[in-house]
Amino acid sequence: MPSQARRRGARTSKHPAQRVGCKTVVFKRLPAPRLRFDRSAIGLIERLQADLAAVVEEGKVVVVTITAPIRQDSKTGAILEAKVRELLARRRVQLGIEIHGNDIRVRVLKGGHRRTPRVIGFAHNPEPSPAALFDVARRLLASAGFSPEKGSCARARWLIVANQDGRAPLDTIRRVCTALRLRRVFNRILVSESDGLKAL
Repeated sequence: MPSQARRRGARTSKHPAQRVGCKTVVFKRLPAPRLRFDRSAIGLIERLQADLAAVVEEGKVVVVTITAPIRQDSKTGAILEAKVRELLARRRVQLGIEIHGNDIRVRVLKGGHRRTPRVIGFAHNPEPSPAALFDVARRLLASAGFSPEKGSCARARWLIVANQDGRAPLDTIRRVCTALRLRRVFNRILVSESDGLKAL
């Protein structure tokens, strides 16, 4: 005899609701740098990624910021690559230098995931400072290493940015998420605001 639920036409699902493991991050307010995406800046960053990725230890990410415009990108890139190699060889974690008139800062950050790149970089206007980029990258890298608690049945990983009182620099967070390829790490990246959740 068919069950009462089937007689009434009730739906039954062969797949249970997906369990989700969530990681929430809260950012403090920082002046967001004005990023630049001209061809010379993009090319310099891409060359650094190709040339340095193999020398960065697993579990670390090198973050490079450079002021734009970059007028001598090939010469600047060659000098910068040598400086970063020296930094890594000496096992230091930060560098500040000026090359051909461009202010450059480098930070070696811990964290990440096997799907995140070993080197990321950003070109930006001289003002404001790139402090927000380093803060956002550090917090997101720590989040990328998150995994649901042992014994959890969670099959999906969500990252939630708590935008309390509109303080989070959302455009900067979005750019850093893209550079770190976090959409390959988390199934969804959401912003929590007073009116609910929305996609970042």
